[in-house]
Amino acid sequence: MKTVAIIQARLGSTRLPQKIQRDIEGKTMLERVVARVEQSELTDEVVIATTELPSDQPLVDFCRQRSWSVFRGSENDVLSRYVGAATAFLADRIVRITSDCPLIDSGLIDEVIQVSRLGKGVDYCCNFYPQRRYPRGLECEVLTRECLHRIDRLAKAPEFREHVTLFAYRNARLFSIGSVTGENDFSHLRWTVDTEEDMQLVRAIYRHFAELGQKSFDWKDIIAAFETHPQWYQINHHVLQKVA
Repeated sequence: MKTVAIIQARLGSTRLPQKIQRDIEGKTMLERVVARVEQSELTDEVVIATTELPSDQPLVDFCRQRSWSVFRGSENDVLSRYVGAATAFLADRIVRITSDCPLIDSGLIDEVIQVSRLGKGVDYCCNFYPQRRYPRGLECEVLTRECLHRIDRLAKAPEFREHVTLFAYRNARLFSIGSVTGENDFSHLRWTVDTEEDMQLVRAIYRHFAELGQKSFDWKDIIAAFETHPQWYQINHHVLQKVA
């Protein structure tokens, strides 16, 4: 079975314009996301799923210059964009990643994929439902092709079309759901990027490991680094998460 990680990305962003093209220690945020997803041992291919808007053509060009697989679909009906990308790249299992998570962890991705594979009849699996214990920004979701198409058939409301998997865990009784949950609760930490403060924190984290000469680091390394950089907690602790 082919496992495809589909990263939804676009250049338009209301809270932090052009955020995926912003620099993080010499690479764009999108490059950071792709590099970390590519470290997954259980993912066969990585695809950037963007919109058909002319304003996203520079993003398509950026992807093609780096030989990244890319798919274009609806701006607002992101669910249909995922269905199109999964179909075009013959995905049997889809890994959903968003492009505002430059600290996404390949080890966690593989854990979620493994639970999806080994769980008997599991349709959908993630690492934040029914309880979030990992820092925000490490979200990973894995669903079968059949599950994605089933959501596409059943989900009619605009909010379900925009937020690809929201229908699944809002209607959990209709699906077999697997979960990966951490031992300790780090849900108070915010590692996603929606604001300048979020970007400031992520840059500080990457700078820390660059100064150590450590090119590869996982989420547990970051937790350990917070212990020696308590000021990091204050950078974006006041930022509110957008509600789906």
